[in-house]
Amino acid sequence: MGNSFGDQLLKAGLVDKSRLEKANKSKRKQQKLKQKQKVEVVDEAAVAAGAARKAAAEAAERDRELNRQRKAAAERRAIQAQVRQLVDQNRLADAEGEVAYNFQDGTLIKTLHVTETVRDRLARGQLVIVRFDAGYALVSAGVAEKIGQRDAACIVSRAGDRPQEDADDPYAEYQVPDDLMW
Repeated sequence: MGNSFGDQLLKAGLVDKSRLEKANKSKRKQQKLKQKQKVEVVDEAAVAAGAARKAAAEAAERDRELNRQRKAAAERRAIQAQVRQLVDQNRLADAEGEVAYNFQDGTLIKTLHVTETVRDRLARGQLVIVRFDAGYALVSAGVAEKIGQRDAACIVSRAGDRPQEDADDPYAEYQVPDDLMW
């Protein structure tokens, strides 16, 4: 051990002999403990490196989750833009009239004032009411099918969406007209 690091520091005058012996003594004790009891001395650098790797993995997972959320939001915006474009291009513009047409939007009953021919087409299922901006728009059944493929929540009322009648309904044989005025 003539050229050990401790000897070099001693020759340079950076440490004194007693400190060097103390350091060597503690190093030998640790080695003896490790061999005798198979006790591992905790390597702080390895623990710090493991913690750094774990933190980097967590940050990468967080970044992946944020990217997934951003991608999902972009897809939702793209679908909304497609629905908006379909409604803008295919909405029935001359539908406003004096005949009230009542329809259900969730749990609410809403009313649109339409012409007599539009009301008949709505009752037969040729036209569909869709949610558009803050109101409603009327589109053809074919366009409503395309809108339903993209976002089914936009479709408010369709004549074919009526609930099926029960087989044991005592009034099933009595027909109620769709254009019944109250």
